[in-house]
Amino acid sequence: MTTLNIALVGNPNCGKTALFNLLTGSRQKVANYAGATVERKEGWFTTAGGRRVRLLDLPGAYSLNATSPDEAVTRDVCAGTYRGETPPDLLVCVADATNLRLHLRFVLEMRAIGRPVILALNMVDAARRNGMEIDLPRLQAELGMPVVATVGIRRNGACSLLEELDGALPPVPTPLPPGTDLHAMVRGILADCVTHSSPLSDRMEERLDRWVLHPVWGPVLLVVLLFFMFQAVFAWAQPLMDGIDAGMGMLGQAVGRMLPPGVIRSLIVDGVIAGAGSVVTFLPQILILFLWILVLEESGYLPRAAFLLDRFMSVAGLSGRSFIPLLSSFACAVPGIMATRTIQNPRDRLITILIAPLMTCSARLPVYTLLIGAFIPHRSIAGFLNLQGLVLFGLYAIGIGSALLVARVLRWRNTDRQEATLLMELPAYRLPNPRDLALGLWERARIFLVRVGTTIVSLTVLLWGLSSFPPPPAGAPGPAIDWSLAGRIGHLMLPVFAPLGFNWQICIALIPGLAAREVAVGALATVYSLGSGTDTDLAASQLGQMLPSHWSLATALSLLAWYVYAPQCVATLAVIRRETLSWSMVGLTAGYLFALAYAAAFLTYHIALMF
Repeated sequence: MTTLNIALVGNPNCGKTALFNLLTGSRQKVANYAGATVERKEGWFTTAGGRRVRLLDLPGAYSLNATSPDEAVTRDVCAGTYRGETPPDLLVCVADATNLRLHLRFVLEMRAIGRPVILALNMVDAARRNGMEIDLPRLQAELGMPVVATVGIRRNGACSLLEELDGALPPVPTPLPPGTDLHAMVRGILADCVTHSSPLSDRMEERLDRWVLHPVWGPVLLVVLLFFMFQAVFAWAQPLMDGIDAGMGMLGQAVGRMLPPGVIRSLIVDGVIAGAGSVVTFLPQILILFLWILVLEESGYLPRAAFLLDRFMSVAGLSGRSFIPLLSSFACAVPGIMATRTIQNPRDRLITILIAPLMTCSARLPVYTLLIGAFIPHRSIAGFLNLQGLVLFGLYAIGIGSALLVARVLRWRNTDRQEATLLMELPAYRLPNPRDLALGLWERARIFLVRVGTTIVSLTVLLWGLSSFPPPPAGAPGPAIDWSLAGRIGHLMLPVFAPLGFNWQICIALIPGLAAREVAVGALATVYSLGSGTDTDLAASQLGQMLPSHWSLATALSLLAWYVYAPQCVATLAVIRRETLSWSMVGLTAGYLFALAYAAAFLTYHIALMF
């Protein structure tokens, strides 16, 4: 039996991704479309009748009249005109049953594609709770396509769709006559097919929104949520980090005992285990940060936060549309910059791209955690606040404040706002699906561990080689690493960075850190394990304890200030080039970020010395 190619389409926030995860489980892969930084999610499954299905989850779109790269990709793939993509045999159009007035317009547009279409009416359980009764046979007759009910967050929520896929493909729906008023047609369909048994004002969403969107209590709630998110990064992760740290320490000792002293032992213990192990330790904190972001996204809170911050963002000359790309940049600036495609104003989009690297991404978290844990006392404030968590929250706040200030400066000569008043759909509140949360966290953990096993290990092994060769001459004083290529490079860089309080070991760590910020932690572990006179097997687990004896508090604070601003991520600069098609924008971003980093680190170091 041949494989059935299906494209999953629909408006944003219709539960399309939840349905995709339900159907494909872990049998999926995520990439970008060739030639476009638009996410391409593909998965496979087999129906009860034995039919093999290839499922493509397309970007959300409000219309086939594309106004963004996402919508253009969705339109072209559905039409079968996207180069390099197999034309779909069937389109499964997902619509939110609780918001049919918005979603049915796009469903009617799909009749013009010229391909078989099935409407998956998602979240029908939530619609019933809201007092909505939908006449599915009548709706099917009105739309001219099969209609099935689905619940993407339930284990058996796609049974009706799977039964439909085991049968013959439905006929191609008849296109609507030219000039049809789609809005009027949607109103007529709703009047005929949908009844409400209770007033809409009684919905729980409206009662919650009175607080969540309140001009005073709404922002207070947002700040409290973000504050506890950063507190949790330290408080929840510490036991898991201690366990991983102890495990890596024991692994280093065990491997060290198994191998005879020499180059191979040093390579494995000091290069691979000390470098990669010191980064893996921070995986729990990264996953906790992602868990919060996924929960806020799945619950429907993020669009409301964007609405709340519209007036606040206007102080920087931006709109609330910039909030979600900037919040995405807390996880990683690369998808955050890609998410700016939803901003229609080209100047607002460019400014958001330029300030996205100032958001504190998860790759900075290992560096922050290492330095905060080593130099900031682990004590409580007011009995329930963690001092280390407060410092982490402050670093995030500095990045956000700096981004708004830079945006205001970039807007200085152009105060003409072309962006229309913020209009956006507020999705229904939902309890996050544990399955989707687990898949999201697993995907992030996989990406992080693959990065550790490839980029970070490769760079730390390279750094080990530079730090180990050439060996020192016979009778040379000081650690052997001082005579190596890495030591010489670090000493050459020292005059530039000495005013910041950096030593030559920090200078070395900054170089591989350009590939990925978290590599700096592995680089420091490698350098200090080779340069210390102690048992190198323990260097990976004892790095945080070693640093206070080598650095002053002023140096640690200076390095923290450096990492708030420095664009030490080649991938971020590459995606800026791809999104803007301009090397000058890459140069501008790297230039102003390095300038801010140097100035902030210089001031922080010398002010700290004064006190």
